[in-house]
Amino acid sequence: MRIRRLQWAAPEDLSAGIREWFGIGLDSVDVSAIAKAVADEGDAALVRLTNEFDATAQPLETVAVSLDEADVALDALDEEVEAALTLAFENVSAVASAQLDEGERTVELPQGQTVTVGEVPVAAAGIYAPGGRASYPSTVVMGCATARVAGVKRLVLVAPPGPDGKINGATLAAASICGVDEIYAVGGAQAIFALARGTESIQPVDVIAGPGNDWVQAAKKAVFGEVAIDSLAGPSDLMVVLDETVDPELAALDLCAQAEHGEESLLVAIGTSEDVLDRLEAEVNRVSAEEPSVFDCRLATVVAPNSGVAIDLVNQFAPEHLQLMDDGSAALAGRVRTAGCVFLGPASATAFGDYVAGSNHILPTDGTGRSFGPLSPATFRRRTAQVSLDAEAARKLAGPLDALARAEGLPVHGKSAKRRAEDE
Repeated sequence: MRIRRLQWAAPEDLSAGIREWFGIGLDSVDVSAIAKAVADEGDAALVRLTNEFDATAQPLETVAVSLDEADVALDALDEEVEAALTLAFENVSAVASAQLDEGERTVELPQGQTVTVGEVPVAAAGIYAPGGRASYPSTVVMGCATARVAGVKRLVLVAPPGPDGKINGATLAAASICGVDEIYAVGGAQAIFALARGTESIQPVDVIAGPGNDWVQAAKKAVFGEVAIDSLAGPSDLMVVLDETVDPELAALDLCAQAEHGEESLLVAIGTSEDVLDRLEAEVNRVSAEEPSVFDCRLATVVAPNSGVAIDLVNQFAPEHLQLMDDGSAALAGRVRTAGCVFLGPASATAFGDYVAGSNHILPTDGTGRSFGPLSPATFRRRTAQVSLDAEAARKLAGPLDALARAEGLPVHGKSAKRRAEDE
């Protein structure tokens, strides 16, 4: 683990300095050629690109995967893993259900008109489950369970296959548990463009959700507006806040756990003293040396003058995961405005949120927590509004409307309203 101790500074300067050390924002990818290939060649481009980058040992003839294959994978799944996926599905579904809107509400205004507001689910959603160095059946559960609770009727899963041309068995089993409607063995930017714009075999969806690498995120940016997206969920990041009452081994395990996702994972620890961070860094070096699954990530550490300014840095940095491990910082959780998910107390490890706690692990990264929140049913639903006026309400509103319309140079708007005011 590459560790750098930073000096305290103004939160905005310190946050920028941390991101600069991690190289955030320095790399960019151009997905325009992939977008053109999918548009011009359709399914043929998906197969060609998948065989070039993923199914390198056993080329595919089609990216479509039968639902029977998912059911077979579930039958073959280790019972303990199946039980864990089922537990995750149940807990994520329960939390998602608690976030559903209570239904339509009608507001009666003083002029006599009514406005009824509500929500409806989108018709189709695409869930991206990453592959590459690891497979993520838990991501299938996070995305698909939430979309189902939201009421989405057509649920499409895309995931890159391995060199053998097969999607990971646990990923397929998770798709079976979640009851997805379509599965395609395709990943990368090409999968996002196919979901957004369609090919011969993949009909476009309305919302795309799920984490991925820089290519996936660049493609999601490119199609945003044509379809909705959840957020820009890229490499994992974790910020921990702790004092001398916290066992440094716990914090070290949590930091190293997120370092299992790849060397690009972004790790930050805020301590109340140099001694706290000395002990934490020693534990991080020990755990990372003992666990070969931990990548050689970067860890930034900084001593905060007090818990209050530590939260100021949190809000400036907008971490994906935030652990407020000591009582003093946990008591300030209500001041946190930008973190993707907040874990309170020494027992609340991010790993629980990654898998089975019930919170969603599809979270905004790279500081986008200022604008986006965790994946929820709201991602897969859209607001509706119905307006109803009678003649009396039209008469009361026509005058103010006409004044505003003429002020904007749109007189026909005023005539449209005043004509209603003339009706008996």
